[in-house]
Amino acid sequence: MRSYAARRAVNVVMLSVTAFCAAAALFSLFFVLGYIAWRGLGALSWAFLTRLPKPAGEAGGGIANSIVDSAKLVALAGAIGIPVGVLGGVYLAEFGGGRLGALVRFCADVLNGVPSIVVGLFAYALIVVPMKGFSGLAGSVALAVIMIPIVLRNTEEFVRLVPHALREAGLALGVPRWKVVLRIVIPSAARGIVTGSLLALSRAAGETAPLIFTAFGNRYWDSGFLQPMAALPLTIYTYAISPYDDLHRQAWAAAAVLMIFVLAINATTRLALRTQAMEAR
Repeated sequence: MRSYAARRAVNVVMLSVTAFCAAAALFSLFFVLGYIAWRGLGALSWAFLTRLPKPAGEAGGGIANSIVDSAKLVALAGAIGIPVGVLGGVYLAEFGGGRLGALVRFCADVLNGVPSIVVGLFAYALIVVPMKGFSGLAGSVALAVIMIPIVLRNTEEFVRLVPHALREAGLALGVPRWKVVLRIVIPSAARGIVTGSLLALSRAAGETAPLIFTAFGNRYWDSGFLQPMAALPLTIYTYAISPYDDLHRQAWAAAAVLMIFVLAINATTRLALRTQAMEAR
């Protein structure tokens, strides 16, 4: 009886501790989101979203170029990183049972934990230095490197969830294994793969450090991916460290725009996951 009472007391204590930690995490999340919304949403306006920045010290201006260039940077990063991550994840799930697969998983996990500023320095040495100039291409490559391990590991997990009976049915009909993977396995895991890709895009959209060493920023409309480009995270960072109150206000407004974008991607991802789970049942 004493042993049972002791175990029950420990269970109650640990359950209370975990519930408190969960509540603290939720409070921190909603506090940050609420504070950004409180400081940023009030400064949003149509002019702010559609105009170019004004010179430092002059009131007004907007972030139109940052919004467009952020979309372009993330889109190019997705075009580079998502195919590599998806193909790598399919390889690990279907053919990566040996030492090479274990090595790829290990490298992906290590890369996923590397600070983003290190990735920015890598892209700087790989692209900026040889090209002798900052560019949107270098920024997109840096973001793609961040995306690859996320997409790869998510793709591997979702492909592994495809029932083996589907693979066996295709092989029993005489279909080559590569066709089974291409026409049966990947379509079956498509929702999960898209979900992982969206999560990687949302992660890349909020990165600042790699873009400082690569895209560098631009106050005007860019003239292509081989020239410096603006980005919302860069604009927020630049405005936040400036000595002008109006730029501080614009930094909060830009942070609210970025928050809305990331929340929209994550909400879409969660909805897709929920739909897939309901269909699986």
